[in-house]
Order: sequence, then C-alpha cells, then structure tokens
Amino acid sequence: MHVARRQTAATLVSALLLGFVSVAASSTDAWAQQSQPAALEAVRAAVAAELEASHTDKSIWMYRDRDDTPEKRATYQSVETREGELRRMIELNGQPLTPAAAQAEDNRILKFVQDNAEQAKAHKSSSHDDAQATELLKILPEAFVWTVTGQTPEYLNLSFRPNPAFNPPDIEARIMGMMAGEMVIAHDGNRIRTFKGQLTENVNIGFGLVRMYKGGTFDIERRQVGGSTHWQITETHVHIAGHALFFKTIGTQEDEVKTEWKPSPAETLQAAAHVLGVER
Repeated sequence: MHVARRQTAATLVSALLLGFVSVAASSTDAWAQQSQPAALEAVRAAVAAELEASHTDKSIWMYRDRDDTPEKRATYQSVETREGELRRMIELNGQPLTPAAAQAEDNRILKFVQDNAEQAKAHKSSSHDDAQATELLKILPEAFVWTVTGQTPEYLNLSFRPNPAFNPPDIEARIMGMMAGEMVIAHDGNRIRTFKGQLTENVNIGFGLVRMYKGGTFDIERRQVGGSTHWQITETHVHIAGHALFFKTIGTQEDEVKTEWKPSPAETLQAAAHVLGVER
C-alpha cells in the first residue's frame, strides 16, 4: 500500500462494506456452519494471502487510468512513489487537454509537491483507506454465507449472500448486508480476482427519508500486472442509486479502468512530477 492515493470507487466500496467491522461477534462458529466448509476455507486462505501481500509487496507502478462519472470522462497518467502517488489528467471527455487546462494540471501538481501540509493530509487519508481495506478483508469470511459454484484449474468460483445471523451495527452495514454476489479466487497464490455484488432489496432509512434502490451494484476486478505476480485493482464499477428527502438523488456512478501497467522509476514525488513532464 502507498500513501497519498486518491479516494476511488474501490475505496468507497471498502468503506461501505466496513460497516460490518464494528459488529460484536456473538458466535463465529454459528456463522461458519452456514457456509460450505470448502468455500469458507477458500475465503479464509484468500484473506490471509491478501493480508500477507499487503505487508510484503512494496512494488510501485505507473499506469493509465480512465475514470468515467456522470460529470466527466477523464483519463490520467498515474505514477506511484515511495512518498505517495501523482496523477496528471491527459484527456477530458475524449479530447486532449487545452493548453490552459494542461497548464492548470501542471500548476496543481507542482503546488502539491511543494506543500508538506497537503501531502500529510493525503497520507492520512490513504492510511485510513488502507486500514479500512484491511478490516474489510478480515471480516469477509464471517460477514456472508459462502458457497462453491464451480472451478477450473486456474480459478475457484464462490457465491455469497447475506448472513442471517449477522447483525449490522449501522446504516452502511445494513445496506451492504443486503448484497449478494460472487468472488473468484486464483488457485495460484489464493489471490482474489473478482469481487462483485448486487443490492437484493430496496433499503428504506428513517421512515423513507432515504431510499437505496434494489439492483445497485459494485464490481471490483484484480489482475496480475507488469508481467509479474503482483496483483492490482484494474477495474472498478460502482452503480448505486437512490433518493433522499425531497427527491434529491444520492449514490455513486463510476467506472474506472487502469491499463498499461509498468514498474515506476520514481522514488519521490518530485521524480514522479518529472516523469509526468511537469517541471518548475
């Protein structure tokens, strides 16, 4: 994990799912009995593998990042470093940036590289995201009922559904507790390849003041990158919709795809700015 990473749809999903984490575990054995033993063992092995990788994989990368939302379609070049990550917008709504927009991007990056307070703020946010992701991994085996649905020599397919014995402690947990979906685990290394789900019911909160609609989905795809055994999130698709009081639209609609992965040559933020073509 690296500091100064931006808040993506993937971390949003992690934050929502982490409503499960603070629940008081009254009977882990009871939960385990509802899952197929082979499925539960596979999820626990995958969690252990991901936690180990998060501590041992110190690789840094550069990649192309396309991020589509209802507001805009933007493409960025991203460069990770030991100090954090920089990304520079290179296209907006399918077109190269205008000279003025490109200069604004350069100025934004230079300001960040020279601003220790902003870097500390980004570091704190990234550390918070990393802690959430860790807690999410730890709770996955007990949060859902797991079933093996099929396998190939390369992958194991699992389905998950809400665990009726699990008592969500807050609104986020209640929403995500109504998710059902599937996970794909690679046999080689027990790494999680796919994690996706769908809201199975409408969710009404506060006597209908907030409503999340049935059918809302998230889909996180992970792949080996750079011709190596390193796994990264390569696609994130989040489509969760609803309404609040007075018909205000709420939710998240985002599709993010990361491609062209290469090892990063930059150890520092200043070096990353140079890689991105941003100079003082």
